[in-house]
Amino acid sequence: MVAVVWLKRDLRLTDHAPFWEASQTMLPVLPLFVVEKSYWSQSFASRRHWCFIRDCLYELQKECQNLGQPLVIRVADDALSAFKTLHQHYPEMQIFAHEETGNDWTYQRDLRVQAWCRQAKIKLTELPCNGVIRRLPHRDQWSALRQKRLAMPQVPMPALLRPVAGVWSEPLPGKDDPLFGAPVPGVVQRGGHSQAQAQLQQFLYEQGSYYLGNLSAPGASERTCSRLSTFLAYGVLSVKEVLTALDQRLLSMSASEKKQWSRSLSAFRARLSWRDHFMQKLEDQPSIELACMHRAFEGMRPLPGNPDYLRAWQIGQTGYPFVDACMRSLNHTGWITFRMRAMLVSFASYHLWLDWRETGKHLARVFTDYEPGIHYSQLQMQSGVTGINALRMYSPVKQSQEHDPQGHFIKKWVPELRRVPPELIHEPWLIPPMWQQANDLHIGRDYPLPIVDHQTAMQAARAKISEVRKQAGFKQQAGRVYEKLGSRRRVHRSKTKGNKDDTGQLSMDLD
Repeated sequence: MVAVVWLKRDLRLTDHAPFWEASQTMLPVLPLFVVEKSYWSQSFASRRHWCFIRDCLYELQKECQNLGQPLVIRVADDALSAFKTLHQHYPEMQIFAHEETGNDWTYQRDLRVQAWCRQAKIKLTELPCNGVIRRLPHRDQWSALRQKRLAMPQVPMPALLRPVAGVWSEPLPGKDDPLFGAPVPGVVQRGGHSQAQAQLQQFLYEQGSYYLGNLSAPGASERTCSRLSTFLAYGVLSVKEVLTALDQRLLSMSASEKKQWSRSLSAFRARLSWRDHFMQKLEDQPSIELACMHRAFEGMRPLPGNPDYLRAWQIGQTGYPFVDACMRSLNHTGWITFRMRAMLVSFASYHLWLDWRETGKHLARVFTDYEPGIHYSQLQMQSGVTGINALRMYSPVKQSQEHDPQGHFIKKWVPELRRVPPELIHEPWLIPPMWQQANDLHIGRDYPLPIVDHQTAMQAARAKISEVRKQAGFKQQAGRVYEKLGSRRRVHRSKTKGNKDDTGQLSMDLD
C-alpha cells in the first residue's frame, strides 16, 4: 500500500494539506508529478510555462529527497494513464490531491480520474486550496467562507516521507525538450520555493513601499510590484503563506515605516482577495473559458477574426507605439503590469474587433503566470461580454501620454522610434515629413502606420455593443450573471447619474 500525492499546480511542501494527510496514514508516500503530453499540445500551453515549472520541480525533488522519498516523475499521455500503470504495481494505493480550479482540459482530466478511482475502488481524497470554495452554496457566502478558511493555521510540513520500495522515476525533461513547443522568445522568470521566498521578502522589506504608486507604470512596475503571481499560479507559495508573511511584516514596522508602507500593503492584500474572487468565477462556472458569460454577446465578433490584425497585435506592429511596446515587452519577459494587460485586451477587442477566445490563446502562452481562473474572467471583462461590468475602451495615445510621458518605455521596446522626441513619440503618424526625411525615419516603412483609426473603431464598437444591449431580455440575463458570478463588494456611484463604478474589479492579479 502507498499514499500517492498527486501534484498539479501546487508545487511545494509547505502549507500542503495532501502531503500532510498522506504522511499521517503511516503508509509509504509517493509524491508524483505527471508530465502530461496531451496537456502540452494544447493551445494555451508553452515552453515558457515549462521552464518555470521545471525549476520548481528540480528544487522539489531535492526537498522531497531530504524527507526520505524523492519526487517521482512520469511522462504519459495524461495523469490517468500514469495512474493505471502505477496501479499495476501498487493495487491498494490511495491518492491525495488538492482541488484544482483549472481550464477545461484539466477539469475533464480530473473527472476521468475521479470516475476511474470509483470504478477501481481507489480512495481519492481532494482537499481545499487557498480561497476558492468548491460547491459554493451562493455567491453571497463566498467572502465569509474565504476569510474563515484563510484564518486557519498553515498546514504543517511533514517531518518524514516514508520511502516507497522499488519505485522508479523518469528523468525530468529538459527545458529544450520539443514536447513543450516553440522556443521561448526572451527570458523566463526563475522558479522554485527558495526563489519564491526570496521574492516575497524582497517585496515586503525593500521594493513594496512603491507598489501602489507604480502599479500602472509599465517600466517601474517591473521593479516595485510583487512579481509573486507566477509563484501563486503554480502553487509554489500558498496564499496563506503570503498573508502570514505580510502580517509579520506589519507587526515589525515602526510608525514611520507604517506611514510609508501601509497604503501599498493594504492594496496588495486587497489584490490577493480579488485573485481568489476571479478564480471562484471559473470554479462556479467552468464554461466561461469557452463561452461568453452573457450569451447575447455570442457571435458579436467574428471567429476567426481578421488574421492580419491578430498577427500585428501579437508581434507588436499595430502602429500604436505604446500598445506595441507593451506587447513586445510581454512577449520577451512573460509579464507586464495589470493595466497594460487590460489595455492590450481592450485594444484587440474594441479597436481590432477580435474575439477574446482568439487573443486569449496568445496571452495564455506568453503569460508566465497564466492562471485560468483569472485569465478567462479578465478576458471577458476587458472585452465587454460579461453584461455586468462597465465597458473600458482605452485610448492608446492617452495611456501612452499618462504612463510613459517621456517615451522611455516605448524607446526601449520600439527602437525604431528611439530618435523621436517625447512630444512626437506618442503619435508618430503626425511627425512632419521633413523631420522624417532629416532623421531617416519613414512612418509606414520603418514603423507601421496605425492599423485602424482610433475614433472610427470606437464609434463602430460602441454601436455594435449598444445593439446587443438593446435585445429583449438582456437585463434579465445580466441579472442572472451577477447573481452567479458578480462581486458582492459595495458599488460606489460616480458623479454621473446612473453610472456604476466597479473599478475594484480592475485588479486582475498580483501585478
